[in-house]
Amino acid sequence: MENRKILNKIISYGAIIFFAVAARLIPHAPNFAPIGGLALFSGSHFKKKVALLIPIAAMFLSDIFLGFHNTIVYVYASFAVAVIIGRLIKNYKWQSLLSASLASSVLFFLITNFGVWSTGSMYPKTAGGLMQSYLLGLPFLRNTVLSDLFYSFSFFYGFKYLSVFLRKKVIA
Repeated sequence: MENRKILNKIISYGAIIFFAVAARLIPHAPNFAPIGGLALFSGSHFKKKVALLIPIAAMFLSDIFLGFHNTIVYVYASFAVAVIIGRLIKNYKWQSLLSASLASSVLFFLITNFGVWSTGSMYPKTAGGLMQSYLLGLPFLRNTVLSDLFYSFSFFYGFKYLSVFLRKKVIA
């Protein structure tokens, strides 16, 4: 019985990672991807190591196909922060999820644009250059917020309702 539980967990984790990888690989609007919502959900629902492993594995596997870049450490770090934020979500109240999702989006924006500024040559290494990096990154923030909201609510409420549905099917 214990082996079956472990196998079910591995299959579940693999399915979640596969979904996230597929969603990153199919054509989509810039910065409209499931990883932010997945990181929040993982932080809220899984143990520490697994919670971090799931979004990072999804990013890494999809980056094999999409390519790696010199700001990738900042991107991965921002998703690690989202996992930590997800750990703070203790209920399914939409207000908690909205707040966590918005905080995660803003921190992703701040961390990754700082990374672009600090590692690249597009902007001067001055406070003005950093502000320019943030200003020119604003068009991408909208899609980040929208995707984090969409995928966060989809993961959290999809899991909640799927769990209820499966419980009713198993009990019935």
